[in-house]
Amino acid sequence: MQSGNNHIAIFEHQCLRLNDKYENVVFDHPKLLALQSFYGTAGVPYFSLIHNGVRFNEHVGVIQVGDLVIEILPKADRPTSGSSADAATWRTILIRMMLEVDAFNIHAPTTSTLSLKANSVLDLLFQLFVSEVEYLLHNGLVKKYRRKEGNVTALKGNLIFGKHIQRNLTHQERFYVGHTVYDPLHKLHAIIYKSIRLLKHINTSADLHSRIGNLLLSFPEMADIAISATAFNTINYNRKTEPYRKCIELARLILLQYHPDVNKGPSHVLALMFDMNLLWEKFVYKSLSRHKSPKTTIAAQSSKPFWKPERGMSSRVRPDIVIDENTEECIVIDTKWKNLNGSNPSPDDLRQMYVYHQYFRAKKVALIYPSKAPSKVAGVYLPIDKRERLELECCMIGICVDITIRSWQKAINDEVVRWSEESIVRQEPSTQ
Repeated sequence: MQSGNNHIAIFEHQCLRLNDKYENVVFDHPKLLALQSFYGTAGVPYFSLIHNGVRFNEHVGVIQVGDLVIEILPKADRPTSGSSADAATWRTILIRMMLEVDAFNIHAPTTSTLSLKANSVLDLLFQLFVSEVEYLLHNGLVKKYRRKEGNVTALKGNLIFGKHIQRNLTHQERFYVGHTVYDPLHKLHAIIYKSIRLLKHINTSADLHSRIGNLLLSFPEMADIAISATAFNTINYNRKTEPYRKCIELARLILLQYHPDVNKGPSHVLALMFDMNLLWEKFVYKSLSRHKSPKTTIAAQSSKPFWKPERGMSSRVRPDIVIDENTEECIVIDTKWKNLNGSNPSPDDLRQMYVYHQYFRAKKVALIYPSKAPSKVAGVYLPIDKRERLELECCMIGICVDITIRSWQKAINDEVVRWSEESIVRQEPSTQ
């Protein structure tokens, strides 16, 4: 593990226990209580509770507890070192993978100019959001029409007679009217302003302090609004507000993942976590799509029905990646973010790949893993009748992790192409 400046870096599947100390950072009792409260009775998918601590799983990212940032990093091999260099390498790999697969769903021009020197995934999210708001301010904030009521000194709009009599009986120089105004005070800006104010409160990056302060000065002040998932789901974009979509999606991540301390203490929790298995699946798919030939088709999460009850919906099989589906050259790939350490895949994984063989009529199937060094081990499914010849092969392909994303993606494609062109390992029938 590695820490500093109220920042602890830990790897997936490791534990963080009460009073663990890393340099000048201590995981103390209030922080443990905050995580236990966050876990609650229903639990969260990011970690499990252990005696006086937590054990992280395959989710990676950042959990901020008060002023403590706990960063959970991926690792393709077993952690042997907690050095800052080791953490920095995997932090860079994680951030670059997330940007490559568009984990934040960001396509705006500001994304391409971001620095990759973020201290954590949380810093990256904050950088993205701040850059998006700066982009909107630079291009001018969108105004909308809204209905407004109140006392004015000149009659305009519609006179609301009942309220006018009630409030202005002794002030004949005033008019209580309802009228339409055209200004930037609307829901989109209220969401963005609330996010900026929250960032001002929870940001721990010195590089962003001044930029967030400038946003508060430049952005029009808005009334506070209650935020829920419904508030975001009811937003409708048009030609003028479409540029706001990415900024609002980032605001959704920030606001909905923030869990204030119900006891009004200093240990608020902000969790920004990602399933590493899903991230690896998307990364492999993006890598193969980037380098595929024009005639090759690649589909993610293609499915086929394979069982149906007498009543109700059928169950489906859904491999991660299918190449050249419905052809004689069909290949099915599943991705697994784990290190086999020389052992065989789990029986469940092998059974799953056998089903893909049958239902997609695949020529070959493979499981793709991250690895310290390139590896490839092919095996065949054995027939029930030993006199038969069964040409169903499942291969385990280990892809060496590379901090240079483009080189890593090309290596993934090259390994898959070489494997697809190799002859199938044939299991000769037994003579016994």
